[in-house]
Amino acid sequence: MYTFDAQDYPYPSKRHVVYAKNGMVCAGNPTATAAGLQTLMKGGNAVDAAVTVAATLPVSEPTGNGLGADCFAIIWYKGKLYGINGSGPAPKALTIDALKARGHEKIPSYGVEPIDVPGAVAGWVAMHERFGRMEFKDVLAPAISYAENGFPVSPNISRLWEEAWTIYGKYRDRPEFQGWFDTFAKADGWYRPGEMFRNPDIAKSLRLIAETRGEAFYKGELAGRMDDFFKKHNGFLTGDDLAAYKPEWVDPISVNYHGYDVWELPPNGHGITVLMALQILKGFEFGARDDVETLHRQIEAMKLAMVDTAMHVAEPSAMKVTVEQLLSEDYAAKRRALIGTEAIMPAAGDPGTPSTVYFCCADGEGNMVSMIQSNFRGFGSGIVVPGTSISLNDRAENFKFDPNHVNALEGGKRPYHTIIPAFLTKDGDAVGPFGIMGGWMQPQAHVQVVQNMIDWHLNPQQALDAPRWQWVGGKNVEVEQDTPNHLVRLLQRRGHNIIVQPDPYHMGRGQMILRDKNGVLCGATEKRTDGQISCY
Repeated sequence: MYTFDAQDYPYPSKRHVVYAKNGMVCAGNPTATAAGLQTLMKGGNAVDAAVTVAATLPVSEPTGNGLGADCFAIIWYKGKLYGINGSGPAPKALTIDALKARGHEKIPSYGVEPIDVPGAVAGWVAMHERFGRMEFKDVLAPAISYAENGFPVSPNISRLWEEAWTIYGKYRDRPEFQGWFDTFAKADGWYRPGEMFRNPDIAKSLRLIAETRGEAFYKGELAGRMDDFFKKHNGFLTGDDLAAYKPEWVDPISVNYHGYDVWELPPNGHGITVLMALQILKGFEFGARDDVETLHRQIEAMKLAMVDTAMHVAEPSAMKVTVEQLLSEDYAAKRRALIGTEAIMPAAGDPGTPSTVYFCCADGEGNMVSMIQSNFRGFGSGIVVPGTSISLNDRAENFKFDPNHVNALEGGKRPYHTIIPAFLTKDGDAVGPFGIMGGWMQPQAHVQVVQNMIDWHLNPQQALDAPRWQWVGGKNVEVEQDTPNHLVRLLQRRGHNIIVQPDPYHMGRGQMILRDKNGVLCGATEKRTDGQISCY
């Protein structure tokens, strides 16, 4: 048989935007986009399709999310924007003192401790109850079918699976991790590109979720199995924590950037970082995209917005400043004034004084969904409840271990959250959903993609494909290899410590759908992953 390396791509390739009229699904995984298209073609709307994709991704892309994940979505439905926050709080018993009593000096990255109440399943149910058209069991049917019958693993997922094997392999001798090895590992390690993966356990769990509209997950059989597991392994999550959970409907927040309204979800997520950076940047006049002054100002504005949100953003009830203060023109002007010709060491200001899967869907009626879902770090905590394929998040690690910080770990409190869907409108009409997954890169990529389209008029595919940078702390900035070398040298002369990042995975993975005045959909998907567009 002919053999080749599905991970080796020595030559650059080019994608084109994709047009359609009746419906479109863009995701980083081809199996998930196919599932969403099946729902659209059965008469489902964009919300039905989004829930299908959301349910399929724990099956087809377990390296980024699971049934124990969180989700967020921005929904354009019949001419109005809605937001849903499907992030869960820390279990009631999970506190700084409780972790210190176990000998921890910080929040662990893996194991039974860093797990928040999973919110994704409840988010799916809430979205579908409010806006869905098809029967819930039919919406979940494609995900169940792929889980039962299997699918070939894509190259990027295989690569991430290999990395996970290295990470979680360290815990092979700890009994609480056995579920991960039973569910996601095989005798020779991870699943290679093109190998078939079946997951009968998640098929059973999805059937229970479908039959009970999520009740089994939070109050029924699956909740009971999670409760039993954590009692056995000295965890914090309980059946009471699960039963008490409900997702929150929220109003998206926005700023106007050069004639377009850019929408994000409000805290506890850090979508506000995008808006703060754009507020700073809109006060500048920009020349060429590939110019040192442009890159320098972008980087400096992003640094200032990132340190501000790290200091001030948390569960809204714990915040000491308001969204309005963080987004005020006066505060943006003060931060803009700090940007000179040299790289600065950013520090948080005082506005009070004046890892993940992203996808988007659209139907022929004008409804659109921007949605993101994540365990946080890959497979998350590494905890999989045996027999259920419920892989649980490690999102509690986003809390601070400092009791005086606004984002301090407290039982029943939601953490600062990194996953952010986004949406564009103009003059009250939908332009479309977009998002870029990838941990702390997400707001930085949002800003770059928005500017690529609005300031330099790049088409959606060009806007996603353009070389990216990422501020990683201090004066350290990673840039992709296709960043022109003369710009690297000019940025170095301005005091930036430039690190050329050879792995494009570190720079995020995004999708986008735009809709024109005639209802024609234009989609783009990320070159840095297994991105796929399915449409009709």
